[in-house]
This record gives sequence, C-alpha cells and structure tokens, in this order.
Amino acid sequence: MRTLIATAFLSLDGVVEAPGGEPGHRSSGWTFKTVEHDDAVYELKGREQEEATAMLLGRVSYQAFAPVWPDLTDAFPRYNAMPRYVVSTTLDEAALEPRWPATILRSLDDVAALKETEGGPISIHGSASLVRDLTDAGLVDRFHLLVFPVLLGAGKRYFSESDKDQQVLRVTESETYANGVQKLVYDVVR
Repeated sequence: MRTLIATAFLSLDGVVEAPGGEPGHRSSGWTFKTVEHDDAVYELKGREQEEATAMLLGRVSYQAFAPVWPDLTDAFPRYNAMPRYVVSTTLDEAALEPRWPATILRSLDDVAALKETEGGPISIHGSASLVRDLTDAGLVDRFHLLVFPVLLGAGKRYFSESDKDQQVLRVTESETYANGVQKLVYDVVR
C-alpha cells in the first residue's frame, strides 16, 4: 500500500491559506512576512520532492499550481515530472493544463484505490478541503507540517472540526529552527 503524506505550511492556529502570496487572504504571503528566511526550514520540502512518486491535489490547488509550476523547473523538477492526480467532482478534462496534465479522481474511494496500487509515497500539497476529507476518512498516513510562529485568526483551516473519533499520531521527527518555525512529522497510528 502506498503512503499518503499531507504536507503543509501551517500557522499556529491551524490556518494554511495563502502561505506563499496567493491572492484573497488579508495576510497573504505570511510565511515570508513572519520570520527570517532559513534554508534549514525547507530541508523537509526538498526531501518530500525526492521521496514522492506522485502528487495528489484538490481542484482549487491544482488550478492555482498548474499555470505556474511548469515554469518553475529549477524549484520543482521532480514534481513537474511525476504523475499528478486531482480529486474533483466538478473539474472537466478539458480544463486540465496541457503543460501540467493530471488524472482526475472523482471520489475518496478513487483515492483509496490509488493507495492500493504499486508505487511509492503520494504527496498532497495545499488542498486544505481535500486533506480534511481524507483525514476524516482515515486515508492520510503521515503529516509533514512546518508550523510558523504566527496566529492568523482567519482563513482555511487544515484540520476538520467534524465530530469524529480520536486519531492518534506518533511523532517521528521534530525540530525547532532559529527563526521559530517548527518541523513536525507525524505518522497516523492505526
């Protein structure tokens, strides 16, 4: 079974919206505005790119990344080369970016079936709504979180507020960097 890894830049109050400058959030670009840059913080991101064998996205994240990431050949060479999957009930095949093609999955059952295929880890970037649904369905196996020392107060939250049974996590890596960012890697205990 393939490992499904949810990865995110997260504020201390759980907001994941607009970390890199995406429009529409009052604190857009908060990962750059709240702390001094430290290359060590992003070691996890480089490792994710090397280990992942496929990328899973929700429709909104796919539509935000698809026009931009193909041009970022230096920053994301492996992500641009690996298979991509978009979970959406509304996205039409004709709306896929020809330079960044993807396979559309129509349900969480399709994601569960993808996990059963041969291959290595599948990385989920952005896609807060999808991560909430996958977490609630018990499909996420690991979380890679870079938690920034900021309270944003508003925005898309990473974790669901639905009433569900507890889900135990095991810390496999943690580190606090000089700029206050914390790396937290958790495996889901089954």
